[in-house]
Amino acid sequence: MGNEQQQTTPPLPSQRLSVFEKLARSAAAKLMTIFFLVILLLIPMEWLHSLIGERRDRERQVSQEIASKWGQSQVISGPILGVPYTRKQVEKKVDDAGKAKTAEFIEKDYVFLTANKTAFSAEVSPQYLKRGIYQTVTYNAQLKLKGNFDEIDFSKLDVHPEDLDWDHAKLFIGVSDLKGLTSSPHLEWGSEKKQFEMGNGEVALFERTMVSEIALPDKSTMGEFAIDLAVRGSRSLTFFPTARESVIDVSGAWSSPSFNGGFLPEKRTVNADSFAANWSIPSFGRKIPQQWMAAREILYQAPVGTASDYTDAVSADYIAYSDGTTEMVSAPAVTGSSLQKSSMQDMVQINFLESVNNYQKTTRVAKYGILVILLTFTALFFTEIIKKQRVHIVQYILIGAAMVLFYSLLLAIGEHLGFNWSYLISSVATIALIASFIYAITKARTISVVFSMILALFYAFIYLLMQLQDFSLIVGTIGVFIILAILMRLSTRVNWNNFGNS
Repeated sequence: MGNEQQQTTPPLPSQRLSVFEKLARSAAAKLMTIFFLVILLLIPMEWLHSLIGERRDRERQVSQEIASKWGQSQVISGPILGVPYTRKQVEKKVDDAGKAKTAEFIEKDYVFLTANKTAFSAEVSPQYLKRGIYQTVTYNAQLKLKGNFDEIDFSKLDVHPEDLDWDHAKLFIGVSDLKGLTSSPHLEWGSEKKQFEMGNGEVALFERTMVSEIALPDKSTMGEFAIDLAVRGSRSLTFFPTARESVIDVSGAWSSPSFNGGFLPEKRTVNADSFAANWSIPSFGRKIPQQWMAAREILYQAPVGTASDYTDAVSADYIAYSDGTTEMVSAPAVTGSSLQKSSMQDMVQINFLESVNNYQKTTRVAKYGILVILLTFTALFFTEIIKKQRVHIVQYILIGAAMVLFYSLLLAIGEHLGFNWSYLISSVATIALIASFIYAITKARTISVVFSMILALFYAFIYLLMQLQDFSLIVGTIGVFIILAILMRLSTRVNWNNFGNS
């Protein structure tokens, strides 16, 4: 018998991983790749911020177009009483030949007097006006101004009572956008009833100055007045109080007014469908005096881009020389006639805010976008480790793209259905898309359900922060702290050194 040789199968050569493969399977490399991907997703997030800004600018443009046809934000000013005067000023001059001449300057201007007390009363009816998918807040307002004037104190002025033209006194008020007037303003001065007319630019104390001539045959400025105004405007209503004592009462059917300017209301009541506010403003904080001469420029700083009817013109006067010759000139500037301009800090403003500003809320949500993406990738990474199911980096990219698309959906749907419905639809659609994708990768329904719950928790947390406003910082910080604590606890259960083999 021959020797039977035993046939043995040679052992398979051991498979050794290359350095690149070991690096690709290491936890550190996977974390660095995810971190780089998060940084890369900042690019489409920045594009999204630009898109939100573009749509917001379009909304503002349409809102401005509506306001230009209906009425801009209104500034109601005054009243101020002006009495024209004419006086002579004598000045000695020497001509080129060395001959002395006596020149008489004929100065024509106004003495201005603010009211002793003015009471503003306004009933405002705000409403939405729409153009396409955009809308803006407009209003109709019925205003009444009542008050009185005291006598001019000539001891503080460089003019005499006999220099004043009492029969051609004028009462000035300001309405910043005359297009918003729905009827001619009416004035009651004592027993007289008059109407205001648009100023001719000779005196321009306000952005748009309206004037009514009143006669003062008794050479006295004491008197009571009552003014009725019916105006339309958009977004805000502002009062510029000029009296020694001003009282402002405003009420309207609006649930979200904002009180701005330099004075907060002493009393306010804001209900679900109405508001009422009251101001009492003394003259101590105002920049204009109780009375002045000659300065007839605008008394407050007009908003940027707003036209003014101020011409800074002074009546053409003449010089009469002692030799009988005359020369037409403009009257010399009166020393101390320039007034310090008032600003928004000297006014009372009521803004009629929209109940929901989709673009503002979408911008706030988008600011948390990179945090949500980072937390989602971290949760996916721990799911990958704990359930021993690898997720390719390309799949991370697709999940990141879906999360970025959430904000585009939120913006697009919000323009038609509002923020709340848009947030609900967009978040449910995004969660369903990502959860179904996770299920397709892992073939595990439990992992898909758990991950969808994690995403739902993240989106609910961000929505809660949107509602809190004043407490959003502390709640957000505590929430992120709790999430970090959970992740730190989970990291202690992972064998990071054996990550590639697991």
